[in-house]
Amino acid sequence: MSHPAYPRTIVLVISLLRKGCLNLLAIVVIVVAVPLIWRVVVKVYFHSAIYDQTNVPEKPVALVFGAAVYEHGRLSPILRDRVDTAVSLYQEGIVDRIIMSGDNRASNYDEPGAMVSYAIEKGVDPDDITADRAGQRTYDTCYRANYVFKINQAILVTQAFHLPRALMTCQGLGIDAVGVIADQRSYRGATWYEVRETAATFIAALDVARRKPPPIVGAIEVLNSQPSTQLVGGD
Repeated sequence: MSHPAYPRTIVLVISLLRKGCLNLLAIVVIVVAVPLIWRVVVKVYFHSAIYDQTNVPEKPVALVFGAAVYEHGRLSPILRDRVDTAVSLYQEGIVDRIIMSGDNRASNYDEPGAMVSYAIEKGVDPDDITADRAGQRTYDTCYRANYVFKINQAILVTQAFHLPRALMTCQGLGIDAVGVIADQRSYRGATWYEVRETAATFIAALDVARRKPPPIVGAIEVLNSQPSTQLVGGD
């Protein structure tokens, strides 16, 4: 039994739909594959700059990246492990100072403040801690470390999944950085963190290429000296 011939208009529409589906598929493959490949390249490239708290080269500053803080200033497990790791580096004399960088966009949410308080409870001299309350993103933290605090050497303290992106960003912005793994346990949602890093690492590369100042920059503040009145340009 022969099928009736489709009108030429319908044949044309079907043909266009097929081509459109193939084009859409190609776009999806590119959007997924490019960030994934870039993430692998970054992980391999910066592997030699990552340490597990042994044989860490001395640097003047530990740069600690913020993460979630719960009610009453209680640090999330990820953030507590980051601060504990930085405190150990300080107590072992590997670093002289610690910058606690995180989100303080809301008056009732202060990651750096909670990090500083916790570190002081652990025995860190308050004079050796600087709170950066405008580190809303990894890029912001690295940009401000270099352009605001004039840091040119640092140990980056964060989890293994985050270190490749942090190293790529800070080194791309002019900081001679190595990373120390802060993982001290298994974390809930670890798979999601890895997936998120794939996209975030690609976006971070674009940020570094543009070198656009973050929303909040502020006055230059060289550590161990009084803040300058000079302002760094921004939006």
